[in-house]
Amino acid sequence: MLLINYPLTIQVLAALTVALVISLIATPPVKRFAERVGAIDTPKDDRRVHKVPIPRLGGLAIFIGFVLSVVLFVEIDTEIQGILLGAVVIVSVGVVDDIISLRAWQKFALQIAGALIPAFHGITIDILSNPNIFSAEPYLTLGYFAIPLTVIWIVAITNAVNLIDGLDGLAVGVSTISSLTMLIVALLVTEDASVALILAALAGACLGFMPYNLNPAKIFMGDTGALLLGYLLATMSIQGLFKSYAIISFAVPFMALALPILDTLFAIIRRIVKGQSPMAPDRGHLHHRLLDLGFSQKQAVFIIYLISGFLGMIAVILTSSGPVRIVFTFLTFLIVVATVFIISRSTLLRPNGKCDKCTLEQTQEKFDKAESQTKIGDKHED
Repeated sequence: MLLINYPLTIQVLAALTVALVISLIATPPVKRFAERVGAIDTPKDDRRVHKVPIPRLGGLAIFIGFVLSVVLFVEIDTEIQGILLGAVVIVSVGVVDDIISLRAWQKFALQIAGALIPAFHGITIDILSNPNIFSAEPYLTLGYFAIPLTVIWIVAITNAVNLIDGLDGLAVGVSTISSLTMLIVALLVTEDASVALILAALAGACLGFMPYNLNPAKIFMGDTGALLLGYLLATMSIQGLFKSYAIISFAVPFMALALPILDTLFAIIRRIVKGQSPMAPDRGHLHHRLLDLGFSQKQAVFIIYLISGFLGMIAVILTSSGPVRIVFTFLTFLIVVATVFIISRSTLLRPNGKCDKCTLEQTQEKFDKAESQTKIGDKHED
């Protein structure tokens, strides 16, 4: 039976709380700074949900809360150094892009540079479970392919989180759920206190920013926040899951990050099939689909939270046993029931939720109105 390290749990709660409070306090000054430097998201086309200009750069508050908590609670070794240095590069890219808008290839090149820093500091995917069930070798040693695969993973997850940042509170909420998922796995399975504390700091920084980012948002986290969260989730999935639980080394981090991964993968396939560039913006993401079905922003975001929580619970179940597995299996069942209930109830309602039954004409009017009012694209896709 897996036992929780209670002294570590207390430290984790402290790291989470400190990051939350600092991020919460830092957000208003960051908002004023964004307004001063002109980092404003203006609804200049029908791809924006918001109707008035809203400041970006909220990711700076998340970064400040995260870094200060890590410095206070985590022993900084070579690997952690690499993660933090890479984070500085990624945040810098996001800040510049939120202010003056970089070209896609420039952002991509700088993301690769940022991903190489932790890779050369020892944060690498060295071993994977062997997909060949007929092989006598249970694991694949990557050797020279470790660094290239690591960079691909980090850049891919970094952009995946960026691409789902399409509704108020969506990306920061999904990132919070993913970081809490990996935190629970770290507490139950690994003996690496640094991993648990860093994930706690990340979750806390996200939670501190959320009150300002939930619909109606007062500030967006911008590329500064979306790229940072993707980068940190990617690097910590390597440090905390690929290395520490090799028997299912791919399944666990994949399930923890499944929603942004699958949403991005389907977007790439969809665009290629249509003869478009994989980087071309469209309205095919999951949150767009939910909006087109008539769900409000809050409903769509909450449904995606539930889906992300369900996938996170599966990741925890894969790494647990005994009573822990039973508890999380039951929680997963409750999430599924809640998701099905909300979707089935909401599809019978108008967007304002005031009727239980709609005629065919009313239903068509609802969809037409929702489509005209919620035309949005990928705010961060160039």
